[in-house]
Amino acid sequence: MKQKTEQQGKTERVFLVGVELKKNGTQDVKESMEELGDLARTAGGVVAGEATQKLARLQVATFIGKGKAEEIAHIAKQEYVDTVIFDDELSPAQTRNLERIFDCKVLDRTSLILDIFAQRASTREGKMQIEMAQLQHILPRLTRMWTHLSRQKGGIGMRGDGESQLEVDRRRIQERISRLQRELGEVKRVRATQRRGRQRNKWPLVSIVGYTNAGKSTLLNALTGADVMSEDKLFATLDPTTRRLKLPGNQNALLSDTVGFIRKLPHQLVESFKATLEEVVEADILVHVVDVSSTTAGEQIEAVNEVLAEIEAVNKPTLMVFNKIDCLPERNGNLHWCHAFPHAVEVSARTGEGTEELQAELCTMLRPIRQHLRMKISASDGAVIARIKAVGQVDKELYEEEWVHIQARIPEHHQSEFERYVEEEKRGTPGK
Repeated sequence: MKQKTEQQGKTERVFLVGVELKKNGTQDVKESMEELGDLARTAGGVVAGEATQKLARLQVATFIGKGKAEEIAHIAKQEYVDTVIFDDELSPAQTRNLERIFDCKVLDRTSLILDIFAQRASTREGKMQIEMAQLQHILPRLTRMWTHLSRQKGGIGMRGDGESQLEVDRRRIQERISRLQRELGEVKRVRATQRRGRQRNKWPLVSIVGYTNAGKSTLLNALTGADVMSEDKLFATLDPTTRRLKLPGNQNALLSDTVGFIRKLPHQLVESFKATLEEVVEADILVHVVDVSSTTAGEQIEAVNEVLAEIEAVNKPTLMVFNKIDCLPERNGNLHWCHAFPHAVEVSARTGEGTEELQAELCTMLRPIRQHLRMKISASDGAVIARIKAVGQVDKELYEEEWVHIQARIPEHHQSEFERYVEEEKRGTPGK
């Protein structure tokens, strides 16, 4: 038997467990387990091993069956495993039963993702969102863990007026959840005020969405010159960032980066991040970034669309952006995905390749909000001509003696500035 080293004592060793149901393919389970391993390593664990179990249906008591659980328990003991992590959500009863068999900590995929989010959260808003999601997850599981949550000592005379310790903790958690909901409501109101301030310029909002680690923050940096942290990690950034995007033809937009999505994303997280995800709901256009070098690109697209449907943003105008083309050994490798979506763009956010095509496509999608105006302006009125060029996109410019004839695309909210210069025959109604 192995001798436990000092390093093993410092690093949490984990064992991964997945279930292959008959209705699911073997490939789906394999890919999901690989992702679970990435999540475990992101959380700071060392994967000591993994196992999968083929089942016709899940077992009510132990999820995988008592025999398989005892088999895994024997392996976990030999490998000095600290935590067994399941690739699906466990019920409180299943978790209790499995901990008795394994004699170690048992987590499910939801708990693991919540732990990673807790590590990544840096702002007050992010920490509140994660805390609320964790408390909502913990609440039905108090029967096995109340002793770790309470600040009040148990025992005779210390439980309040007839309340058990479990009831005290449940009430405290519910009160904390209510308080967090009120504070996040205030965050939502502040965001709405900030959004109204940004909308004074009438710039459209473009929101970047996508699977975690698809390169969303790198793309934001490449397009806007922002310095948002971008690492080759799952959930590298949680807090939304909005920057001005200067597009060709004097078009301006606001580009917003959001938290990455993942398969089996806990419902509690979606609910808790509603304030953050409002940037997606309010967006005029979604930029759906896909890691085209991933063998699971299709499944990742579906996972993102599921979350978008949950927050009622799935039917928004969407530009598919297939990122990381520089990571493909052959350019025709996974680029068949691009042909399945109209106006899809291939880019490398890291090298900048394809970003000009991306901006041109965004211009095309945003163009319907601009109107063509034909104007006649005195050649001496340079300030007006300069203003047109500053806020609009000039298509034609013709000088005729003391007049300048300009045909330009002008945003709707600026059209009133130039109403008196519009040539009469193009107004559709007699001039004043």
